[in-house]
Amino acid sequence: MIEKATITKLVGEWLEGKDYFLVDTEISPDNKITVEIDHADGVWIEDCVELSRYIEDHLDRDKEDFELEVGSAGLGQPFKVPQQYINFVGKEVEVLDQDGKKTKGILKSVDGSTFVVTTQVKMRPEGKKRPVLTDVDMTFDMEKVKYTKYIISFK
Repeated sequence: MIEKATITKLVGEWLEGKDYFLVDTEISPDNKITVEIDHADGVWIEDCVELSRYIEDHLDRDKEDFELEVGSAGLGQPFKVPQQYINFVGKEVEVLDQDGKKTKGILKSVDGSTFVVTTQVKMRPEGKKRPVLTDVDMTFDMEKVKYTKYIISFK
């Protein structure tokens, strides 16, 4: 079986000097290799082809047969690595916490493994009868949320 470390090393070599970053690598028991890369400005098909050829050139099909799929991390898919959080600062995201509560808001900042989402909450100001929408910053730990994903908007 092809080792994940081997694929990760090959991808790392190809990524050197490029603005792309590795999101995920998976290898199934039947040697189906899936590599996801991303870039702040999106992923070009030509680069996926180039990476695919690079990996294939460094593996021996005579030793082990494999299926290889190289692509971009899906736009509406949950974030898997911190760089994805950084790339979406200022954009609307949805967070599902460990308690199953969804929060939608603007990804305000990322600091290490924590991130801040500004969301609007109805609050009643003192002395007022009606609640008003107020911006509230909520801090989350990347390791302690079920998912965070970019909200695609067609507005």
